[in-house]
Amino acid sequence: MNRRAFLQTSTRVAALAAAAQYLPATFAAERPLRVALIGTGWYGKSSLFRLLQVAPAEVVSLCDVDERMLADAAERVAERQASKQKPRLYRDFRKLIAERDVDVVMVSTPDHWHAVPAIAAMQAGADVYVEKPTGVDVVESQAMVAAARKYGRIVQVNTQRRSTPHLLEAREEIIQAGRLGKIQRVEIGCYWHMRNRDTVASAPDITPPAHLDYELWTGPAPWRPFTKVQHPRGWRAFMEYGNGIVGDMCVHMFDMVRWLLDLGWPKRITSWGGILNDRASRANISDTQTALFEYDDFNVTWNHRTWGRSPEPDPDFQWFGTIYGEKGTLKASVFRYDFIPVGTDKPERTRKALLEYDQYPEDRTEKDLERHVASAMRGHWRNFLAAREQRGQKLPVADIEQAHISSSACFLANNSLELGRTLTWDAATHTCVGDEVANERLRRPYRTPWVHPDPAQV
Repeated sequence: MNRRAFLQTSTRVAALAAAAQYLPATFAAERPLRVALIGTGWYGKSSLFRLLQVAPAEVVSLCDVDERMLADAAERVAERQASKQKPRLYRDFRKLIAERDVDVVMVSTPDHWHAVPAIAAMQAGADVYVEKPTGVDVVESQAMVAAARKYGRIVQVNTQRRSTPHLLEAREEIIQAGRLGKIQRVEIGCYWHMRNRDTVASAPDITPPAHLDYELWTGPAPWRPFTKVQHPRGWRAFMEYGNGIVGDMCVHMFDMVRWLLDLGWPKRITSWGGILNDRASRANISDTQTALFEYDDFNVTWNHRTWGRSPEPDPDFQWFGTIYGEKGTLKASVFRYDFIPVGTDKPERTRKALLEYDQYPEDRTEKDLERHVASAMRGHWRNFLAAREQRGQKLPVADIEQAHISSSACFLANNSLELGRTLTWDAATHTCVGDEVANERLRRPYRTPWVHPDPAQV
């Protein structure tokens, strides 16, 4: 498929999927949807409980390499689901998938464990709901797209800005209504101080706890001695398991502006920065980074800095996307959007995140729930379920191919930073033009005995 055809197809699919947000959800079935969750940590449970709020689903299987986390999740799931039954418990995802008795597999593991179980689930006939980014490298991500298409699976990636009520409004009533005019520049970024600061003194190498299978937790990633940082929830501090703040936070905002503006692949990607401030911590992800995603008519520029004062005083826009047009500016975040016409400094329209406590009062007290995101997560599930009902007719709003573009652009940004040069991307061949060294980095080495997915052989 050439670039123009790809963009036309992407635009058509995005429009259909976005329109589906407004369709009534009907999930009639002879039996409840049978669901399995791989990775029972923070966001896995948050996502799963939103599904239980919007559809007749039965969580039949849970999998985690942490026995304590798994047992806690089983208790909480039994409390929340209609049957009050505890799911079957697994330590190894391969045994769960081998049962071949679930309709949907959720993959909510650390990033380095997204691709392999997601592809295995598709091969076993399940649809997949997977966290972002798609994986840790471009070829992994490409293989997930290939598997979804080969096996006819519906795959939704949890880039739920595409299902956020106030952003859906901004897309339709500000951007598509022409209120911005010609787009001139896009800025995205994050200024939260979210990078782990533990040092060798505060987080020395230790023996993994008995309740954690650290060998299986590490899986295909390079081996690192265990510290208190990696688990639980600290693995994002290390590039071995993810793609740093660009892979964690940029992917959301980049995907958001791509969706808002109907953008495809960037033509060129440049990134610079590194560990410029906090050199003493064990974390090996950048604390300062800029990435430039080049398009024909304007660029999208990402910045993050995990130190110092943010240039944006408003706390709602510390993690943000700002679109500058000839007629006005749209500032967007998970918390709200502001539309500011040219000629004034004050927003003409502001919309905040939708809270649905009247309909879902349990949101008020649920442990660790990002309450401002709950409505978006519910919308994302409804969209996924609608796509399953219309299989072959429409794709979900965050279909694996769309997430592949957003995720891989972020992977390429990190590769650009490491290589110290601009990468020119050929989407048709999935290669960096004239740069064999960069192309070698499209596929990370896997630790034995794990085998890296191949798009041609899934």
